[in-house]
Amino acid sequence: MPHDTLIDVWSVEGRFQHLIYSPRGEHEGVLIDTDGVPTQFVFDKHDTAAAAAFAQLEPGQRITVEGSERPASPKGEGAHVVYDFHRLSEVDGHPVAPVHDDGPVEGRVLRINHARHGAPNGVVLDTGDFVHLKPEGFAQLGLQPGEHVRAEGPSQPLAAGRGRVIEAHTVNGTPLAAR
Repeated sequence: MPHDTLIDVWSVEGRFQHLIYSPRGEHEGVLIDTDGVPTQFVFDKHDTAAAAAFAQLEPGQRITVEGSERPASPKGEGAHVVYDFHRLSEVDGHPVAPVHDDGPVEGRVLRINHARHGAPNGVVLDTGDFVHLKPEGFAQLGLQPGEHVRAEGPSQPLAAGRGRVIEAHTVNGTPLAAR
């Protein structure tokens, strides 16, 4: 049975510094200056559109970023506070529309999708949309073929051209645990 888990989402205001690279050369986050204190936001590794929200920004622009605090890393303490990125909400005092949040996806579970290591990580709907849950989210919800799903979160087109992939934050009204 799913548990209702709420996560704290923080709005942090600061000045854009730069995007942060992964060892593979992809953008994996952003660093902002919050009144002299560096603050990092980490993109979900499957959220290829997150960096697009920052593509046109110049260092020093005032921004507001929403995110949830990341749990402590087993690799040790970081040099500053780190959040999971949710969205860029303001630039220079002006609201920013979500980049790829074009509404919820809804349909029936056609099949279960699996991560590279074999764990179930989402569902494919009869609409052709892929609802990405990560293994933890899949375990939390326990969705099965035939079940109705309404998922909310940022989305982007699938590579095949039919449907979207959605990074689900809420499924059937249940918020997913912090990821």
